[in-house]
Amino acid sequence: MKFSCLMLILLSPILTANAQQTFKAEQLKFERVKKAYQEKWTTLNHDLKSKGYKGNIDLLLNAYKTEGKLELWLKDKSSKTYTLFRTYDFCLHSGTLGPKVKENDRQTPEGFYYLHAFNPMSSFHLSLGINYPNSVDLFRTGKHNRPGSDIYIHGNCVTVGCIPLSDDKIKEVYILAVEARNSGQNKIPVNIYPFRMSAQNMKHYTAFYPQHKVLWTNLQQAYKSFEAYKIPAIITELKGAYYIK
Repeated sequence: MKFSCLMLILLSPILTANAQQTFKAEQLKFERVKKAYQEKWTTLNHDLKSKGYKGNIDLLLNAYKTEGKLELWLKDKSSKTYTLFRTYDFCLHSGTLGPKVKENDRQTPEGFYYLHAFNPMSSFHLSLGINYPNSVDLFRTGKHNRPGSDIYIHGNCVTVGCIPLSDDKIKEVYILAVEARNSGQNKIPVNIYPFRMSAQNMKHYTAFYPQHKVLWTNLQQAYKSFEAYKIPAIITELKGAYYIK
């Protein structure tokens, strides 16, 4: 039997509203989303305003496997650069360092993705789907292996390759993703790194995992660019690699 994060997610309709103005309204029809807003929105909205965000926001997520951290970066539509708004802890880890390469390997992917699904009726409270596998993952996996799928950011502290948060924290992440999607951000970036990709960390971890040095050097280009400028690099996928500019 296939065992993946999909088994943690209730098979229910995934909402993709055609008009961005209705996306939040459609999500609020679901009790868990409505309750999350009742519990969290007053404080979140206050914090957004106190940090200078004026209204319509874009969201970017950076995840670090070794540190077990999920960063939420925000910017106003009128701004060029992102600023760090929140950092959340993974509440469980699965697998080891290195990318996901096949179904049931329990690995959390490493690479550049985006949110492609909102599930307000997840078996694990609320969940946000990530578009793994992308073309780089499929190239790495090869023709004879199944790459797996169904990678989510979700609640309830259970994982076989996903990014699990507490139910309390997934409410906040989900709300901010809804706000960004409702503001017209159709592809919310999710960048999953093996660790914070400083020169020191690269030297340390590639000594233990030399087989991942090519991929990690590739990922580090986008990491360093964002660290320097707080603007996402332009990333394209070609022949099993990310091209960064």
